[in-house]
Amino acid sequence: MFLIDKLHSSYKYVCQVSKHVTINYEKVDSMIESIKSSHGNYWLDSNPYGIMDMEISNIINFLLIYHTIGDYCFWGDPKWEIITENGKMDGSFAMIYLLIQKFKNDKNFVMSFAEFKELLKGNNEIPLIDNRYANLVKMNEVVDNNSFYEMIKGMTCDVDLLNIIVDKFPYFEDVAIYDGREICFYKRAQLLVSDILHVMKVKENINVDYSQLIGCADYKIPQVMRCYGMLDFDEQLAQKIDSKEQLLENSCEEVEIRANTLAVIEYIYEKLDKKVMRMDINDFIWLLGQNKGSMTKPYHRTLTRHY
Repeated sequence: MFLIDKLHSSYKYVCQVSKHVTINYEKVDSMIESIKSSHGNYWLDSNPYGIMDMEISNIINFLLIYHTIGDYCFWGDPKWEIITENGKMDGSFAMIYLLIQKFKNDKNFVMSFAEFKELLKGNNEIPLIDNRYANLVKMNEVVDNNSFYEMIKGMTCDVDLLNIIVDKFPYFEDVAIYDGREICFYKRAQLLVSDILHVMKVKENINVDYSQLIGCADYKIPQVMRCYGMLDFDEQLAQKIDSKEQLLENSCEEVEIRANTLAVIEYIYEKLDKKVMRMDINDFIWLLGQNKGSMTKPYHRTLTRHY
């Protein structure tokens, strides 16, 4: 079975037998009305730190570096953050800030572990720093001289891109075991594919296909869904999350949260007659979560390299 097919079939089984997480379809229907009236925003449209001003080859090479090192597990106690001329920053935009400053001055990311730690220096050590560095080492073994753009140049289909990324960069693997079954999520690989295709569409003015991507099962999107009433957790799970108790990676509760997140995205996609792509629905919901004042409940905490 092709990986993209596994993505589509994996989470559905989990949702059928979920014990701790349920979907409130009435609340989801209310969200659909908001999506209908939106114009659809993509996170790079805001051009953070001038990323979209660069040449397309540089943008795509940078995105590989960012997704290799960056787009997972920033939480801690205290949360990792940095100080910039614009004040304190944390999470993904803090990571982008550090990486883009280096990238624009020196595109060579071959470095020692000590240099890597210095690059990501903040108020405390970023979670999973050893894993991030191992990813960087592997990336440098695969892409000499910033050759990633040349490797995927001309690919405009999500299936083709996903296959080559997962094949060349094994650190994007994202598979859980639930009830004895293999459940594939591949959140980070999908996000990289989506970013590449969006950039190609804008910078090269070409048609791209990201219709098969299923969405990103992370911690922020289910947080938004819970705050808006789309996802309901049983009392035991709700208490764990609200008290900021860590959920173990691959636990039933963690896998059910991720799977039901994707089921909500799929339901919205179907209700919109497949006219709004799943990744665009994903981005709409993620962007709601950037308004921290509207996040009345905390996100679930899992120490993981997957999100």
